Amino acid sequence: MTLVKKDIYQTVTDQIIKALQQDQQQPQMPWQRTGFQNELPRNASTQNSYQGINILSLWASALVNQFPKGLWATYRQWQSLDCQVIKGSKATTVIFYKEYELDPDTTVDPSTGQTLTALGDTGLRRVAKASPVFNVAQVDGYIDPTPEPERPPLERLYKADDLVNRSKAVVCHGGERAYYDSKRDQIQMPDDHLFIGTDTSNRQQSYYAVLMHELTHWSGHKSRLDRVFGKRFGDDAYAMEELVAELGAAFLCAELQITPETRPDHAHYIHAWLDVMKADNRAVFAAASKAQEAVRYLQRLK
Repeated sequence: MTLVKKDIYQTVTDQIIKALQQDQQQPQMPWQRTGFQNELPRNASTQNSYQGINILSLWASALVNQFPKGLWATYRQWQSLDCQVIKGSKATTVIFYKEYELDPDTTVDPSTGQTLTALGDTGLRRVAKASPVFNVAQVDGYIDPTPEPERPPLERLYKADDLVNRSKAVVCHGGERAYYDSKRDQIQMPDDHLFIGTDTSNRQQSYYAVLMHELTHWSGHKSRLDRVFGKRFGDDAYAMEELVAELGAAFLCAELQITPETRPDHAHYIHAWLDVMKADNRAVFAAASKAQEAVRYLQRLK
């Protein structure tokens, strides 16, 4: 296997540095997420959106439990929809207010003996009630009336798949997150059909750019390159690892000809982490060295 030429590394690094010096945009999410941050949580039975503190509560629960959709209902409401809550599912609590009517508060004017109604008191009272609800991911039998549009199968790239297969990295697909799990030593990718691309790349390019990012993370496991960072980065070691992974992805995309040229996406993503590291642009060069080491390691695997 021919190793990656150093001029490719330098060319890609120079292009990213140039992009970093220009006006920056936020990185675009290259796959579709239908979860908490894209929609107000709503009730599956009434189709009404939840309000107030319930929005934050249900968003938080969706984030922690990785629920892909913000559709909720009580146990009885799911039953009325011919659905069954899965045994052992943990409910999330929402608050609703129940109104009831009493006689308005009154007082007696001591000077006239006249009965007076408290100002603005109509007799209506509200009491807060807690209600347990379950997410659509916790029930069986629900059919979404508005399913996600079908997309054609993702076209595979032989050279990129061959690199992953030779590495023997465990790659799992499912859900809506992309990450490397160091404890399980496996890569998690979103389902293929969720990839929609960005303004600068198609679905295929976006998918493999994300996969190369996670594969670079995989190379740093203690059983492989055992990638560590010195005192210079301290608490910013996580941000530094993200720089390495994104530069590694850029190098691999160039070597495997996944994209015809270095995409602005890489610079946008890297810029976000440089902000965390107080815009230490020198960190890019340190990360580039680690990224080159990662790519060489992956190229040597058989």
